[in-house]
Amino acid sequence: MGAGAPPLASLTRFGFLTLSNYSLIAVSAAIEACRMANYVARRDVYSWQVLTLDGTPAKASGGLALGPTVPLAEAGPLDAVFVCGGIDVRHAVDRRTLEELRRLARRGVPLGALCTGSFALADAGLLDGYRCAIHWENLGAIREEFENVDFVDDLFVIDRDRFTCSGGSAPFDMMGAFIEAKLGRPVAERMSEQFVLDRLRGGAEPQHAPIRSKGLRHPALEQAGALMAKTIGAPLTVAAVAARVGLSPRQLERLFRHHTGLGPAEFSMALRLDHARELLRQSDLAVTAVGVASGFVSSAHFSAAYRRRFGHAPRTERGVGRLSPSPSVPLAESVP
Repeated sequence: MGAGAPPLASLTRFGFLTLSNYSLIAVSAAIEACRMANYVARRDVYSWQVLTLDGTPAKASGGLALGPTVPLAEAGPLDAVFVCGGIDVRHAVDRRTLEELRRLARRGVPLGALCTGSFALADAGLLDGYRCAIHWENLGAIREEFENVDFVDDLFVIDRDRFTCSGGSAPFDMMGAFIEAKLGRPVAERMSEQFVLDRLRGGAEPQHAPIRSKGLRHPALEQAGALMAKTIGAPLTVAAVAARVGLSPRQLERLFRHHTGLGPAEFSMALRLDHARELLRQSDLAVTAVGVASGFVSSAHFSAAYRRRFGHAPRTERGVGRLSPSPSVPLAESVP
């Protein structure tokens, strides 16, 4: 699938296909990077169009809309089209959207995505065999749903004729890579400086450090937490985790208690249950399948553990925050 890798320097005319409830900051970051590159270069290198299927401006998640908006069928020549998603992206992607994306792919138009726009490309079958970035809160659910796509937690990914990135300010960094390829590093850096940014981030940089945000400031605990997060579907024993990070089980227990107020087994359980909640809210997996994907062999054990942590049964999470960011729950406050 795909037409190979077009030179980034050759891509200067961009279309931004905005879906309902798209992330305004993500789209604005990409467009503003191009605008400022033109300003710094003192010539009109880049052009862009805001698109919808019918030309009616789509409302962003904050209730605002960008204009002028052009119907996709009436857009001028484009070197790449970016699908721009945000919250509740499943309801924003209909059959016509998928058909139009496939039509663009058949024509050989390079495709990209901002924020949860990657879901639309994956649902259209246009990311099979590609590496892909998407907002970090959606990684767990979408990995379970599209097994032929290599979803990563990188800031952005340029893989042949697919350009995907997470939300927020990440599109600015991704467009910086296009600008550097076309106009050189000095222009890209001056563009960044105009927005009072200290640097442009590389695509391989991680989006988010959820383990550190949960209180694991000690290097060994960060390593242990990351290991637990990577093995959610097949949890390791505390002894196995301790051995991997070069500690005894007692030392690991003491460090976890000191820094998080939880033992390592409790911490691991909380990670697994948070992962389960994400899958329940953002995927169509059956409740039993969610339990298995979260490391629970017994459905009864999964249901009981879930109820203890969140106060209700797993099935009640259905329909809440589908493929949209959900509030995080501090680990130490939710495990009895």
